[in-house]
Amino acid sequence: MLTVVRAGLRARWASFLGGFVALALGVGLLATMGLGLAATSHAPERPPERFASSPVVVQGRDRLALDVRRGPVTAPVEQRLDRPQPVDGELVRELRARWRVTASGGPDAVGVDAPAAEVRALVGDRARVLTGAERVRADPDPERDARALVTLNALLGTSGGVTAFVSVFVVASTFAFAVALRRREFGLLRTAGATPGQIRRLLLAEAAVLGVLASAAGCALGALGGPLLARTLVDGGLAPAWFTVGGPSWPFHAAFWTGVTVALAGAVAASRRAGKVGPTAALREADVDADALPRGRAVLGTGLVLASLGLLAWTCATDPSALLKRKTYTTLPMLLITGAALLSPLLVRPAARLLRARGAVGTLVRENSAAAVRRTAAVAAPVLVTVALAGTLFGSATSVTRAKETEAREQTNAQYVVGGADLRPPVAAPAGAVLSATGATSVFVRDGDEAVVKYGARAVADPAAFAELARLPVTAGDLRDLDDRSIVVNEEFERHRVGETVEVWRADGSGPVRLRVAAVLALGTGDNGPYVTRANAPGATLDRIDARGGGAATVRALEASGGTAPSRAAGTTRASRLGMVLVLGIALVYTVIGLANTLLMATSVRGGELASLRLAGATRSQILRVVTGEAALAVAIGTALGLAVTAVVLGTLGAALATLSAPVALALPWGTVGAAAGVCGAVAVAASAVPAWRLTR
Repeated sequence: MLTVVRAGLRARWASFLGGFVALALGVGLLATMGLGLAATSHAPERPPERFASSPVVVQGRDRLALDVRRGPVTAPVEQRLDRPQPVDGELVRELRARWRVTASGGPDAVGVDAPAAEVRALVGDRARVLTGAERVRADPDPERDARALVTLNALLGTSGGVTAFVSVFVVASTFAFAVALRRREFGLLRTAGATPGQIRRLLLAEAAVLGVLASAAGCALGALGGPLLARTLVDGGLAPAWFTVGGPSWPFHAAFWTGVTVALAGAVAASRRAGKVGPTAALREADVDADALPRGRAVLGTGLVLASLGLLAWTCATDPSALLKRKTYTTLPMLLITGAALLSPLLVRPAARLLRARGAVGTLVRENSAAAVRRTAAVAAPVLVTVALAGTLFGSATSVTRAKETEAREQTNAQYVVGGADLRPPVAAPAGAVLSATGATSVFVRDGDEAVVKYGARAVADPAAFAELARLPVTAGDLRDLDDRSIVVNEEFERHRVGETVEVWRADGSGPVRLRVAAVLALGTGDNGPYVTRANAPGATLDRIDARGGGAATVRALEASGGTAPSRAAGTTRASRLGMVLVLGIALVYTVIGLANTLLMATSVRGGELASLRLAGATRSQILRVVTGEAALAVAIGTALGLAVTAVVLGTLGAALATLSAPVALALPWGTVGAAAGVCGAVAVAASAVPAWRLTR
């Protein structure tokens, strides 16, 4: 058996080259992503910045702790405040009387040069005492590194998942198509006395050898790619400056055994099919595929399509806002893409029949594509995956961004809007002008008896001016009723009926205060948060001014405020954009490998067919046009199927936006989709033309 395996690998090295490269690249990417994930999970402690020279920091209360129900008992739940409360003045005087105290950056914390135990004894429960690495909590935005690591974790995890998904698909397709091309070989082995079990073991042994060699090469690539990834993320501002990879070995073990498993899993279905080849297959010459879609593949593909459509419909009906989140529109369409790719042999024949081309070349392209279903589907399926990923990822992200931008524009009647972190609102509005200044804050609300929810809110300086200029999606109540004893909520609140009372804790943890619901807003794209007056937003700084009327005096007043044109729409962040580009790049690279490998194998075994065409009078140019036309038609079919999947996903997203009373601004990224399809088409034509040119010399 091993002798036959070695001989087969030597004789068919070109057929296995594409699978080897795809698997090695996949293992390398998995190892690289694993190293990055390990680095995000075991990040070193960042040294403090604000009080680096103080061994002890006394900080005002920075967390809100509320008791909630946890089964039969109650337990405290903490939520971090927007800004810590100031350290009590009397406590600061006591500290200064005994030790050297350093104040820096505000009244919320002071540095103390003293033994930690003595400071804790003096402070008691009046404030928090921070030592060692905990002192970083007193820095400005102490959680920025943690947020960056969470974003990196999601980015690398998604990329690793897509890598595994596409590598399984490409390797399985490669093995399946290679088995289809070796039917006569397996028939000869059966004629020589080989049993179906021996045929299956032969293929599995080839897959195991390929998997081990490719996985070892992939781990070497991962060792080189890990440090390069870390430098790229740091240089791009997506990771903290101290971010490095290395140390844990589990990413290499996980990547290696994943590669071997993928190779064996890709060969299992093909080996079962090969075991069913009878001795009479050695006598076959026809290339018409009568059983291109096995029953198991048909059942699995149909199940995935129905499951994905059901999940999309259920999510749209029960939680439409989830479809606007990157995690959902990145992962959920993959089920539909996989199902459509599995069913591609069922779809390519009727699609090929739609070609209406005149002349012998067009007829041969159409009939050959419809007859050789396996070959056509093997080319169309990876193109479908790439085009669908490009359309759903970039289309969903662009559509959500446009919806947010449109919603932001439609929510104000102002002629002028400025924003900025250091905004200085005018002391008085110019004659004939209406000015509404707002700022960011937060409120904490109990969600039933089991959770505490933190909502990003807006603080309103002048409720009357705000009500006059705002054009929010009010579903009940009136914005003019907002005052210091009321709140404007959205439909996500547990209590969202006008007149109901909501118990609220303010941004600094003070409260609770009971506020009456003055108006209710539609949820929209997620930016329609609650609104309160500045009396219920301690410490909030104004960062936006909406203005109308007043002419040139208003313009001068806004220019003097130091603001700029704001963008409240939460567009595609740099990390999200990089993640989508990375995912699409992985899919495109795998598609190129799969297309080149499939067409090189498929065209290389068509020597007899092409020679028959020459004997029938076809010129060399006509034969090349037939072969490249078949490749181009297969790419076009895959592109059309990918666009159909994209249309389903974007249509569901549009329905979700409409359900949320948000603007429906769907956008298909024609440039990205066209570029992906163009690359696939160019590779397919080249990979089919080169061996055809050699065979027709």
